[in-house]
Amino acid sequence: MHRRKNSRQNEGIEDCVSREGKKAPAIFLDRDGTLIRDVGYLDRQDQVEILPRVAEAIRLLRGQGFLLAVVTNQSAVARGRLTEEELGRIHDVLNARLAQDDAYLDGIYYCPHHPTEGVGPYHVTCDCRKPNTGMIVKAVSDLGLDPSSSYVVGDQTSDMELAARIGAKGVLIASRLVVGGDSPGSKHPVVGDLWQAAEWIVADFKQSSRR
Repeated sequence: MHRRKNSRQNEGIEDCVSREGKKAPAIFLDRDGTLIRDVGYLDRQDQVEILPRVAEAIRLLRGQGFLLAVVTNQSAVARGRLTEEELGRIHDVLNARLAQDDAYLDGIYYCPHHPTEGVGPYHVTCDCRKPNTGMIVKAVSDLGLDPSSSYVVGDQTSDMELAARIGAKGVLIASRLVVGGDSPGSKHPVVGDLWQAAEWIVADFKQSSRR
């Protein structure tokens, strides 16, 4: 499990969390299909395509006091399709493009392993591959987060299982489904994109804070 830290953090937040002993609510974001277009095994910088209204959603969530951490399974590393250094450069591109729209992440955490398809040291059953919680544990330690007041947003059932394991609320992105409510057989709200997820989260967080 590894972290790619944004060169521009939300200035002062980490110091404030540490000084006051408070834990911040977070949005744990999947990467492919949530922030950027899912192209399968993304292994080149020119494949990074930020989805519509992602930057706007990030700005909205940050404005409400959330910290944002990406948690992403990247078995392309385990499969030998790219190195961790190349993955890091891809994440640098993602951070830079978001920054052009004044949208900033607090960290990118990735799992490079795979339990059956990995090569060499990446062929391992790990504690960081979603829905395991290793990436969340690391982000909580690094950033001073409160999982119980946080949200997990992603387009996979593993993201929703991760939310359940850490006591957070899950929001499922399922653009091909009818959105605006719970999906059939799902206990999670279903939305079409990150912007809709952000709107739902802001409304839910405000309602929960009034209870």
